[in-house]
Amino acid sequence: MVIAHFMPGVALKGTHGLSSDNFVTAIIVAVVLGLLNLFVKPILVLLTLPVTFITFGLFLLVINALIIMLCANLVDGFAVSSFWTALLFSLILSVLQSALFSLTGGDK
Repeated sequence: MVIAHFMPGVALKGTHGLSSDNFVTAIIVAVVLGLLNLFVKPILVLLTLPVTFITFGLFLLVINALIIMLCANLVDGFAVSSFWTALLFSLILSVLQSALFSLTGGDK
């Protein structure tokens, strides 16, 4: 919800202010993104392994952007305006997840 609020091109249903619809939509987006990352992303990573290797892993951001765009197509009330917006969204999401992972001391 925070990223959708501050980033133009990413929108939740009725993004003006906080509402229960926004919260429910954000939870649904989180669940769908989790499921897509669990089931679809490994297949895409495996299929694009040579490109990912050549780009030193940067192609994973493109895969994340594709996953976000797929999520936007599947979840009603969540919209991403373009591929570049999805790519920026995936970059911000990756940085925030990495920071949260390091703050919580994961994998100890």
